[in-house]
Amino acid sequence: MKYPNFMCFPMARHQPSPATTILFVGNSFTYGDPAGAAPLVQEFRPHTVTDLNGTHIGGVPALFKAMTEEAGLDFQVILETEGGTGLDFHHDTRYDTIVKPWDIVLLQSYSTLDEDDPGNPAKLIRYSSLLAQAFHAQNPAVDVRLTATWSRADQTWLDTGAWHGKGIARMALDVRRACDAAASHPINGVIPVGEAWNRAIAVGVACANPYQGMAPGEVNLWAPDAYHGSVHGYYLEAATIFGHVTGRDPRLLGAFDPIARELGIEARVAGALQAIAAAQLAAENRPELERRAA
Repeated sequence: MKYPNFMCFPMARHQPSPATTILFVGNSFTYGDPAGAAPLVQEFRPHTVTDLNGTHIGGVPALFKAMTEEAGLDFQVILETEGGTGLDFHHDTRYDTIVKPWDIVLLQSYSTLDEDDPGNPAKLIRYSSLLAQAFHAQNPAVDVRLTATWSRADQTWLDTGAWHGKGIARMALDVRRACDAAASHPINGVIPVGEAWNRAIAVGVACANPYQGMAPGEVNLWAPDAYHGSVHGYYLEAATIFGHVTGRDPRLLGAFDPIARELGIEARVAGALQAIAAAQLAAENRPELERRAA
């Protein structure tokens, strides 16, 4: 960053403002599944974030960190993730690790809401509330938000899926409704990642059914397992989180965003994914987005 030249005058010394702390709690939908899905995401700049489990993961938290740095913002980013788990796992086994006086906490639960009872929001509602209350006890001003994740193609298009026959958008909308039901004090909001994926599909940027292939110009938001995200899917997740948390327009990252380039995402697609994140956030009717971005 370049700074203008100012004449130097004696001035009082001030301590720099501390970075805003933000904790990501989640599973492979937060850290980027490595098994043929998105190793570039899991391995993305792990040295820039603090992994409380010591597993040297970068993931979406590191993408978020890089985006905030591009925007000139100062965030200390921390993550605690475990594959294939919901918030009940983090509450029951990682409570002492994660319950600290953070400034912001993002909670992401199991992709089907309940591994044993897909679509049932009870665990999400119960454990997000317990964790939010615990974080609030540590810091009454904490900003706790839920991340609503995407529709799984394997749960929608395969006849073994819990959302089979309901259309690709439905699962993400069900997850969002569950998060909305959980989002009461001290939970401040829901980040619409799954709906950003729905929007990408609806406008023709991303394919709707990876089992049938892609039309020219489309990208696949899913990994080869039709479950986790691809680099495109995780980039869209990070851009949506970035805009929701900071209030900055994701399009300010620009089509030639070096983060996207490092992930192998071409400029045309990066710009489109940023625009989709911005459109979804605008659709949330959140006036503070414009206010903070101004």
